[in-house]
Amino acid sequence: MAADITEEIKALDATLAGIEAVLDLDTLRRRAADLEREAADPQLWSDQDRAQAVTRRLSSVRGDISRVEALRRRLDDVIAALDLGDDDLLAEAANDLPTLARDISALEVRTLLSGEYDERDAIVQLSAGAGGVDAADWTAMLLRMYLRWAERHGYAAEVFDTSEAEEAGLKSATFQIKAPYAYGTLRSEHGVHRLVRISPFDNQNRRQTSFAGVEVTPVVEQSDHVEIDDKELRIDIFRSSGPGGQGVNTTDSAVRITHLPTNIVVTCQNERSQLQNKAAAMIVLQAKLLERRRAEEAAEKQRLTGGPQDVSFGSQIRNYVLHPYQMVKDLRTEVETSGTAAVLDGDIDEFIDAEIRWRRTTEQQG
Repeated sequence: MAADITEEIKALDATLAGIEAVLDLDTLRRRAADLEREAADPQLWSDQDRAQAVTRRLSSVRGDISRVEALRRRLDDVIAALDLGDDDLLAEAANDLPTLARDISALEVRTLLSGEYDERDAIVQLSAGAGGVDAADWTAMLLRMYLRWAERHGYAAEVFDTSEAEEAGLKSATFQIKAPYAYGTLRSEHGVHRLVRISPFDNQNRRQTSFAGVEVTPVVEQSDHVEIDDKELRIDIFRSSGPGGQGVNTTDSAVRITHLPTNIVVTCQNERSQLQNKAAAMIVLQAKLLERRRAEEAAEKQRLTGGPQDVSFGSQIRNYVLHPYQMVKDLRTEVETSGTAAVLDGDIDEFIDAEIRWRRTTEQQG
């Protein structure tokens, strides 16, 4: 047993050393000190959005430092037990190794998030595709899945807009996940998600296939310089629809903004005031314009380099099968599970981690 444990420990030690080198703890500690000074400035809180962004970044940096240090201590304890040669300590170490390996692997995934916008919050837009009322219901199920995922991790989530379908479910939904690296973590969820099940809306209990689209964009920051001319906007005010709290459906507070040059349309109706809805809609519009600019730059780069065009958008990336068997399978990573109930309740980390590794490998090969 000692020989097997020794080899596994060597592999874990090499992985953790690589993580420590990538994250660079000394740099992280200096960054934490800078953020602490910034957070201590009384003037910071005159800008609530900036203050919240600073505190989130500080919490993330502190979390990275503490996770690496804790994993190093745990691994050093296992190495010490091996050096002592005590059978009881070796047995205890062997029992802890699977958990330690999983925790190191999870942190390793975090080091792969090095894209230009990976550190940002994420804006996620869901839209019902083919499948009628089942597709609308599937869209509502996906909204719940992602919000439950955020809740599991303690991430703040803000729903900007939901458009209810006539019979059941949602035509679309837009929400923001407010957490460091939310965009880098979720961006591979972008694509078409397919559900197969016995339709609860079919009185003949027939199997139905339905589709929903997931679009993930990074939140725009001041440094992005996304210029929006007010003259290029059409702003429509209307009464909120669907269930809501007292006053939500009795005033013309919902906002629809159309960016005329691109014909991008965003709506927000989940806040009480027209001003709040307009501010939230502008956040989504800026994110969409930033993503459009990035896509145009990427297309131009591919044209100049002669690279292949990206044809993955709109393609089916994951199947959720509830009948005649239970399985969720990602078509890119081949990760699959029969635990469909847990997945739909937000337990999607295994898929997300595999996507991040797959994306890094794909980008390196490209």
